[in-house]
Amino acid sequence: MKTYERRWEQFIPISIDEAWDFFSSPLNLQKITPADMKFIVTSSYTPDTKMYPGMIITYKVSPLLGVKLNWMTEITHVQDKVYFVDEQRFGPYALWHHQHHFKQVEGGVLMTDILNYAIGYGPVGLFANKVLVEKKIEQIFKYRTKAIEEMFGK
Repeated sequence: MKTYERRWEQFIPISIDEAWDFFSSPLNLQKITPADMKFIVTSSYTPDTKMYPGMIITYKVSPLLGVKLNWMTEITHVQDKVYFVDEQRFGPYALWHHQHHFKQVEGGVLMTDILNYAIGYGPVGLFANKVLVEKKIEQIFKYRTKAIEEMFGK
C-alpha cells in the first residue's frame, strides 16, 4: 500500500495561547472545513472541551461525490501549545496520521500540518488518489488557509 505525505505551513498573527485555544477545541474543526463536505462533529463535546491523549472524536462527512461517511479519529499525542496528533480509527482511509504543530514566532504563530495517509484497494486506490483524493485534500487545506486568514488575519 502506497502512503503519501503532505505538508502545509501558515503564519497566523495571534498569540500561541489564542492559536492553541482555537485549534485544540474539536468543535472548531467544522469552522475551517468546506461547507460542501457537510462536516459535523457528532461527539457530545461542549465548546470549552479541549483535546487530550486518548480522546475519540466522531464525525459525519461527505468528502467525495456527496457520499456520507462516518469518521472516527483519536487524539494520540498532545504537548500543550506545541503539537497534537489525530489518527483515524474508522473512516475512508487505510491510514490517516495528521500532526498539527504550533511555534511562537515574531508577530504570531507558525502552524505546520503534516499529513500521512494511504488509501486501500491496491491499483484502484492509487488511481482514486491521483484522480480524486489528492486534489480534494489540497482543496480542503486551501479552504482552511483562507478560513483561518479570514478569522485571524494574514
